[in-house]
Amino acid sequence: MKKYILALTIPLSFMATANAADGKALYTQKLCQTCHGAEGKAPIAPMYPKLNGQSATYLLNQMKDIKSGKRNNGLSMTMKPMMAAVSESDMAAIADYLANVK
Repeated sequence: MKKYILALTIPLSFMATANAADGKALYTQKLCQTCHGAEGKAPIAPMYPKLNGQSATYLLNQMKDIKSGKRNNGLSMTMKPMMAAVSESDMAAIADYLANVK
């Protein structure tokens, strides 16, 4: 039984690492750094949120809500067109990346 658990654990830990690496590339490709700064640490304006270190679940939910229009307060309307080009799997990778940036 332990062999099976180990066999499942190794690929899952690799997936999390690969997902974060993909998230870093996607963060750049989707132009997130334009407003939120490198690694989500240095927004270009005080009203833009810092994203690094936030919970991946929180980040993912916010991106999904902005894309769907469920969240439409503050600067969400500015983000909505940007999110139109981001798939849910890309959102998850970006959220995972940002959650792990120190």
